[in-house]
Amino acid sequence: MTEPILNVSSRLRTLDPMVMQHIVDLNVWAVKEGLQGTAVERLFDELCHRLIIAGVPLWHAFAGMRTLHPQWGAYGYTWQRHLNAMELTQVERSHLIDRDWLTTPFAYLVEQTKLPDVPDEVSLRRRLAGPEARLDFPILKTLAAAGATDYLAYLRGFGVDGDASRGSGVVYSFATDRLDGFSENDLVVLHSVLPAISLAVMAQASHTIAASLLGAYLGADPGQRVHAGAIERGSVETIRAVLWFADIRGFTPIADAWPGPVVIDLLDGVFETLAASLRPRGGQVLKFLGDGMLAILPFEPQSQRETCRHALDAAAEAMAALEALNLGRSEAGKPTAAVDLALHCGEVLYGNVGAVDRLDFTVIGPAVNEVARIEALCEPLDRKVLVSAEFAAAAGDTGRLESLGRHTLRGVREAREIFALLLEDGPATASRHSDERGSVVETEFGVPSTVQP
Repeated sequence: MTEPILNVSSRLRTLDPMVMQHIVDLNVWAVKEGLQGTAVERLFDELCHRLIIAGVPLWHAFAGMRTLHPQWGAYGYTWQRHLNAMELTQVERSHLIDRDWLTTPFAYLVEQTKLPDVPDEVSLRRRLAGPEARLDFPILKTLAAAGATDYLAYLRGFGVDGDASRGSGVVYSFATDRLDGFSENDLVVLHSVLPAISLAVMAQASHTIAASLLGAYLGADPGQRVHAGAIERGSVETIRAVLWFADIRGFTPIADAWPGPVVIDLLDGVFETLAASLRPRGGQVLKFLGDGMLAILPFEPQSQRETCRHALDAAAEAMAALEALNLGRSEAGKPTAAVDLALHCGEVLYGNVGAVDRLDFTVIGPAVNEVARIEALCEPLDRKVLVSAEFAAAAGDTGRLESLGRHTLRGVREAREIFALLLEDGPATASRHSDERGSVVETEFGVPSTVQP
């Protein structure tokens, strides 16, 4: 069973004045940090140091919470005294239902909060050494083998009815290697400060969730701008950028021939393959338009050539990776897709456009229209990647572009010279610029997590 939350108010009357002062100082500090929006990693690291100063014999500590993010499902922060450093881990959303999670003290505490008349604040204490040792969770055996003698887990829920926009709650664990474990004073200090710390964590979690969702749905740079206050309709700026417009060739027959979930799986695979080549090169995916994708690579005048060449690298890598993707899908009996891609560069307006109650952070201008018209030539010219004369001139003599002569673009008065990117035949192997994920480790969540430096 869970341990009842300590009746802190009754214990305070008998505390040593010095311990009482530590509790007051910790709570005042926690509230100030929450008001300042201190990042959770820094907040928890400082908490551990302050608990040591207050006389709590910390040896190992952990804090973790779920979050709203399409890729990451939870964050964890591990502090170890001998390292004197904080380690951040991120848990893939798909791993949140991992069977190992069910064997953790935290999963047990979560289930306890679902019982009738159980508050959203529960804890569990286990002795890890001596005759009272109780190692009924795998993590407790691991900690005991490493030298821990006492363990406290604590859960604090957020909001009413689990409002996910605030974060669902935060879990903590604290372990000591002191021979006789935590004292009663130590437990009072911990239980006294964790509500204030949790409030500070909730404030930062809400901010992080908002930033993450804006980045996921608007793009990293637009999301950051909107979160920072760029919300006024008609507020735009002129930027220079490479425009990237991709579209699946013959998508309608594919959508007609296959069930909806299969089509969505195809779109996800294609869009991830395209976006993966842009991420390490500073590309910003602005939107997915049905079966199309619009992205930009902003540049300053002095970096135009370098940016254009990065865009060519990304296009070549994406096309090779798409061949590999299609090969795997074909072997699995799944639908495949050919993608047409156009590159152009020029000045665009970048900012908020739309109705008073529904805005879009995007790019507009003649260059945007032209890149879409160039992409429409890919099928009749039987090429996968086409670029404008402006882009070709900016990229310089790379030896990778072939002129296809002048062609008429729909809605553009004069014919324009169009170039094709020369591509190597054959499916792609592993990408040279794939995301660096870090090593897989086990945390107190009980599921694989990615270590962040």
